[in-house]
Amino acid sequence: MTDSKDRTSSNEQPWTVLRLLEWTTDFFKQRGSDSPRLDAEVLLAHARDCSRIELYTAFGQEPTSEERVAFRELVRRRGEGSPVAQLVGYREFYSLKFRVSEDVLIPRPETEHLVVEAIDHAKSMQSVPIRVLDIGTGSGAIAVTLAKYLPEAEITAVDCSEAAIKIATWNAQQHNVSDRIRFIHSDLFGALDAEQSFDIICTNPPYVSQAEYDQLAPSVRDFEPRQALLAGPLGTEVVEVILREAPRYLTPGGRLIIELSPMIADACEELAKGQGSYTEIKFIKDLEGHRRLLSMVRE
Repeated sequence: MTDSKDRTSSNEQPWTVLRLLEWTTDFFKQRGSDSPRLDAEVLLAHARDCSRIELYTAFGQEPTSEERVAFRELVRRRGEGSPVAQLVGYREFYSLKFRVSEDVLIPRPETEHLVVEAIDHAKSMQSVPIRVLDIGTGSGAIAVTLAKYLPEAEITAVDCSEAAIKIATWNAQQHNVSDRIRFIHSDLFGALDAEQSFDIICTNPPYVSQAEYDQLAPSVRDFEPRQALLAGPLGTEVVEVILREAPRYLTPGGRLIIELSPMIADACEELAKGQGSYTEIKFIKDLEGHRRLLSMVRE
């Protein structure tokens, strides 16, 4: 990619939007991106301050020199491993836009299954308001989404990172649900009132084992918060604490929903059964058929 005022020696072709996307897609493919075309589109739209859909009506246009400079820097950083979400400062989740940074885990599509399970359970309940606890809220994606789609819910969201709490609070304000979410700086249940109870507890906790962590893609391992990913040598350490402590805070018949790695699914199921406090223990699979959620009801 050359400066915008230049032409390549290949028939003096201009660097149009379409040509930039094609070149960058090939470049990202060589760097091992899982979604090279999407990455290119998101970054170019960000550099041009437009939506992705607007790129499709501008394929023949030549970006300005300022847009080219901004795009080139984004492409360079993405090529070095920086996540696209951190480069543009946001990630879409459940059709909502969430601010992200290096202080929070980037919301994944797999976590949308957790939101669906929580909403389905909430809609089956007769009592209102529905009290929900989100453990390890990070960007606030789960808590804010549930607040948007469950207007009768009262949500408490905790995280051990003060920086994450600030970002989650900002996202809640942007989506006009901050009046129904209480954010608390807490390591799991540590700062909660012992007499509090919830109808739903949902969590996307750290569940990566040390062996898995060492094998993560550099774009994840080197740029996202370690404490939000690594659970310990086994990967089940945080899940085990949640399974043990949650019954104290769940109402009878309340549901606990935990996102986990398919690699520790069997171990987590055994831990859940071993607690003796849960019934209706079940797995929910993601779109690839992997066991992604462990959902259960307090007896």
